[in-house]
Amino acid sequence: MNDQGKFQQEGYDLMAAAFEVHNEIGGGLLEEVYQESLEIELGLREIPFTPKQELRVYYKKHELKKRYIPDLIVHLGLVVELKACKELTSDHQAQLLNYMRITRSPVGYLINFGPIGGVEWKRLVL
Repeated sequence: MNDQGKFQQEGYDLMAAAFEVHNEIGGGLLEEVYQESLEIELGLREIPFTPKQELRVYYKKHELKKRYIPDLIVHLGLVVELKACKELTSDHQAQLLNYMRITRSPVGYLINFGPIGGVEWKRLVL
């Protein structure tokens, strides 16, 4: 299976949970509210995830002090970055791509709960 098809069902399951969170509490709240709510929804759906997992970064086999912390790792491979802003930007995509490179994950999701009318999201594939 190519990377385009990797984690396809898992991505559907993740987004169903995200849509449920937005349907339940709406848009425009703080990112931390969506983080906690999505964690609860993933748990209710028995979707495995790890929140705020610290990622180590290396330069020429030397571990750096700087750490990256994506919002969620879902299904042991999907990197998820949550936002609660007016709209997603190229900086948000770059942040997710960095997390994906560090974790060597071929698939990532950028989910923005900020818009009142619905969830804005992007699926990125390396």
